[in-house]
Amino acid sequence: MSFLKLCLVALGSFGALFLVAKCIGHKQIAQLDFFDYITGITVGSIAAEMATELENPWKPFTAMVLYGGITVLLSVISSKFPRTRKYLNGTPTILMDRGKLYYENLKKAKLDLSEFMVMCRQQGYFDLTSIQTAVFEYNGKLTILPVSNQRPATPNDMDLCPEQELLFTELIMDGSILEDNLKRMGLDRIWLDKQLKQWHIHSPQEVVLAVCDRNLKFILYKRNPSGD
Repeated sequence: MSFLKLCLVALGSFGALFLVAKCIGHKQIAQLDFFDYITGITVGSIAAEMATELENPWKPFTAMVLYGGITVLLSVISSKFPRTRKYLNGTPTILMDRGKLYYENLKKAKLDLSEFMVMCRQQGYFDLTSIQTAVFEYNGKLTILPVSNQRPATPNDMDLCPEQELLFTELIMDGSILEDNLKRMGLDRIWLDKQLKQWHIHSPQEVVLAVCDRNLKFILYKRNPSGD
């Protein structure tokens, strides 16, 4: 019975953690600010404790719900009242602008020069003179505005008008036809079969991926002969 109770409590812990994570929202690790990062670690630790707490599992469960609720509440507050964001999330810090390096701001951001140089090199800037402005965001990432004559050329710079690219929709994935996507695009199996014949495909099973955009641009990737 104790083993069964442990399994049930562990499943309950997993379910509670899943629901709390869904309520908080998902971000990539690089997008987490300091508070979200600490909250995530804490909620995970409480969930682990709940999974092995057989006597009073409701105690860590309550703590987990409270942490998740407070995080959601702070997110709502920062969304409704923009002025609170600088207190809850922090503010961006200008580290470099127009060739001037702000050493005091580096110290405020808890960065030393070597760390700043590494972050610049990671974005492809080995020469600081090619940087117009460097901003340290509140989520710990460095945003760089290059000097105008150092940035990549754009079509506007060359007076070009390229055709707007459109999103592709998956029609076949891993040998299976996605009927809902096909209908959403206003297409049918007859049209799809015609496209497959043009690619000398006899069965969808021979296709790893097939996509199409609103201009009916059809792209197909065949399965390797080995079946991989």
